[in-house]
Amino acid sequence: MKLTLLLTAALAAFASQAPAQTTPAAATTTQRAAPDQIATNKGPLTVQPITHGSVVFTWNGKTIYVDPYGGAAGYTGLAAPDVILITDIHGDHLDPKTLAGLSVGKALMIVPPAVAEKLPAEYKAQVRILRNGQHLDTLGMSVSAIPMYNLPEAADAPHTKGRGNGYVLNLGGKNVYLSGDTEDIPEMRALKNIDVAFVCMNLPYTMDVNQAAQGVLAFKPGIVYPYHYRGQNGLSDVASFQKQVNAGNKKIDVRLRNWYPAPQ
Repeated sequence: MKLTLLLTAALAAFASQAPAQTTPAAATTTQRAAPDQIATNKGPLTVQPITHGSVVFTWNGKTIYVDPYGGAAGYTGLAAPDVILITDIHGDHLDPKTLAGLSVGKALMIVPPAVAEKLPAEYKAQVRILRNGQHLDTLGMSVSAIPMYNLPEAADAPHTKGRGNGYVLNLGGKNVYLSGDTEDIPEMRALKNIDVAFVCMNLPYTMDVNQAAQGVLAFKPGIVYPYHYRGQNGLSDVASFQKQVNAGNKKIDVRLRNWYPAPQ
């Protein structure tokens, strides 16, 4: 009898601990930055930072994943994507392991040619290729692919012109710019009427904080999120970026969010 009671107690204790072993993925969601909402003429655009260069947009009943990366757990609780935008071939943008853990079977994948060549074969039927300068209207939104590259241009640069895409989305009358991995190239500086911008800043792969600030001051977005700011020497000084931008133009709303949530 005593042995039976001991076994029962041990099983109960094990059962009470078991759920804790399945919670890390869900716990990740509590570390995500809170979503923002931005008004459009077709309802709110919800901006959900995920990590590094990945963000999820929800708008007009559609869900858009940008550069899904870092593990499927980071997307727990979010709707499956209708559209996936991938900017480049590097592993922090094209992440097959994360894609494999997500429900992406019905998603349209908009990618540059270099990404299309490296995507697993199972996704080929879902792919729409956009080259720099090309445009696509789909699902009530428009997507324009623009250049992203390093300066000075060189064959051995981390990001060569024409390989990857930055994107400008038009969502209910709001223009949303995603820089991808770029420096403050002329094509970025020449952007017009950008309402929301996501701008990278991490050495030695893209640009430094000063370049990013000067680029943003050139094209004057209404809102800018510094993202993709982890480099070889840690996180870039986004507070300095904010200070520089607002010293040059107080009307630009610089939104600092935590793109690097602490692991659980």
